[in-house]
Amino acid sequence: MFDIGFSELIVIALVALIVIGPERLPRVARTLGALLGRAQRYVNDVKADIQREVDLDELKSLKSSFQDAAKSVEQSVSQVGQELQAAGESLNQSISATAEEPKAEAAAQALAADAPAEAAAETPVASAQMDLGLETRPGSDPAVAPKA
Repeated sequence: MFDIGFSELIVIALVALIVIGPERLPRVARTLGALLGRAQRYVNDVKADIQREVDLDELKSLKSSFQDAAKSVEQSVSQVGQELQAAGESLNQSISATAEEPKAEAAAQALAADAPAEAAAETPVASAQMDLGLETRPGSDPAVAPKA
């Protein structure tokens, strides 16, 4: 900042000694040192405050970018969830439609052949399970999936 050399400091000290006098010079030097120390501390505090504000602004921008990323991830997850739910519903509808068609055919055949209605109801479930590749055990409920 200031380009003050050693020779200039000696000239300033000699002028101060002559103007202030040898008795008051130590007291003035202490007061001047204390004032300079306060000024340095004040400048350092201001620099630290400015640095904190800059860091805070950087953290705020980081926070907003993370929030934007989280929102986009949440939207994509909800979109995938909706697609999976729609696919599941369509599979359920196709399975129920496939299971109802053989029931209707079996009921018509049962009425035509005077067969019991219970035998006609078991046949479509077994055929639907065979189409899905599920095995049924005698005496087990076909609606309950086997535990792995």
